[in-house]
Amino acid sequence: QVQLGESGGGLVQAGGSLRLSCAASGRTFSTYAMAWFRQAPGKEREFVAGMRRNGLSTYYANSVKGRFTISRDNVKNTVYLQMNGLKPEDTAVYYCAAAPTDPPVVVVTAPLKYEYWGQGTQVTVSS
Repeated sequence: QVQLGESGGGLVQAGGSLRLSCAASGRTFSTYAMAWFRQAPGKEREFVAGMRRNGLSTYYANSVKGRFTISRDNVKNTVYLQMNGLKPEDTAVYYCAAAPTDPPVVVVTAPLKYEYWGQGTQVTVSS
């Protein structure tokens, strides 16, 4: 079992950058596939970025590709989301999620494939 806690959210102007962090408990962090999702008011939770357990394969939503980067530090038990070129439409609560096995590629964006979730951190981008 793993517990997740996000930090790094805040208010930023359009074009700015933020780095979100997700600290995980447990000694088996490196064995989990990790992902970031976001949920804006009135909208469904959507996939943002994901990384397989080996850290070699990453996936991004088309809307963030080229602007966001997911990374992990297995020594610090932390996964990061570097967000550059932020847009007002990126405004949402951002959640990190963990899966004990790598979701099949065709469903890597599905929230149901992730067993553990953090409490979320708010990101607000002003125009």
